[in-house]
Amino acid sequence: MLTQTIDRYLAVRRAAGFRLRTTEGFLRCYARFAAERGEVHVCAQTALDWAALAPSASQRGRRLEAVAIFAQHAQAEDRQHEAPPREVFRRQRLLYRPFIFTENQIRQLLEQAALLPPAGSLRPWTYCTLFSLLAITGLRISEALALRFEDITVDGLLIRQTKFHKSRLVPLHPSAHAGLERYLRRRRSRGGADDHVFISRRGRVLRYQTALETFRFLIRQIGLQPDPGQQSPRPRIHDLRQNAESRKMPSDCRLGLDFSGLAIRACGIVRCLLPAPLEGGGEELSTSAFLEFAKTIRRLHAGSSAVRPRNCRR
Repeated sequence: MLTQTIDRYLAVRRAAGFRLRTTEGFLRCYARFAAERGEVHVCAQTALDWAALAPSASQRGRRLEAVAIFAQHAQAEDRQHEAPPREVFRRQRLLYRPFIFTENQIRQLLEQAALLPPAGSLRPWTYCTLFSLLAITGLRISEALALRFEDITVDGLLIRQTKFHKSRLVPLHPSAHAGLERYLRRRRSRGGADDHVFISRRGRVLRYQTALETFRFLIRQIGLQPDPGQQSPRPRIHDLRQNAESRKMPSDCRLGLDFSGLAIRACGIVRCLLPAPLEGGGEELSTSAFLEFAKTIRRLHAGSSAVRPRNCRR
C-alpha cells in the first residue's frame, strides 16, 4: 500500500514538472524499510530511525525532508500517515567556493587538451571546444553535452529544458561562433547517427563521467592546484562557468580555435554582483553562496578593463 501511495505521489509531482530522481530513491528505500516492520503507513518514529542510518548529517536531513513532504501529501488521502518532525535532522547546505580560472590557466587547459590522443582525431577538437564554451558562455556541463546540431543557430545556442524546465537562448560572440563552426565542420565529417554536438571516440553522445575524467587528467597534466598555504578550492569542471563578468579567450590555441572577444554571459558572476537574486537561483542560500565570494572575484579582477554591461545596477 505504501508503494502505491508513493507511485501516485511521484506521478502528481512529475506532472507538475518535478523530476524527483533522488527523492524517488529515498522513498523507495524507506518503503522497503517500513515493509520490514510490517507498516503500510508512514510512521514518524520509523522515518526517524531510517533517516538516522544515513552516514552524514546532510544525508540524514535530506532523507527526513523527503519523507516529511511525502507524508504531508499522503495525509490528504489517509490521516493515518504521520509526518515526521523535520527539525530533528536539519538539512545542511554547504556554501561552495568555486575555483576562479585566470585567462592564462584556461589557455593552458586548452593547449593541453589540444594534445590529447589519438593524433588527428576529433577528440582534441571536442574538448578544446567544449571547455571553451563552458568558459565563455557560462553553460552548465550538462547543457553543453546535451547540445544537438539543431540547437546551434545564427542567434546563439538554444538550451532546451534546463534547470527548472526552462529553455533559453545563449548569444555567442562572432569569434566564438566562428570557432564553433570550425569544430562542427570536423564533427559533421565524422557522420554517424548521433546528432549530438559532442561525441565520444565511439561516435556516441559524450557522457558526463568521460568529460569529467578527461578534465581531471588535464588539470593534473598542467599542474593546476590551489595556491600553497592557502585554503583554496580545487578546480572542478563546473568552475569553468564561474568566470568574470566578461572574458577574452585565447586566440592562439594549437588547434587554431579562435574564441577571442567578450563573451555575453547568460548567467553567473554578473548577476551575483548585483543586489537582485541570481537568475536561475532556486534557493536563497544558493544566492548567498555566490555573494560570499563576490568580494574575492572583485579582488582577483581589480583593475580589469572588462566592459560592464549597461544594465548592471550598483
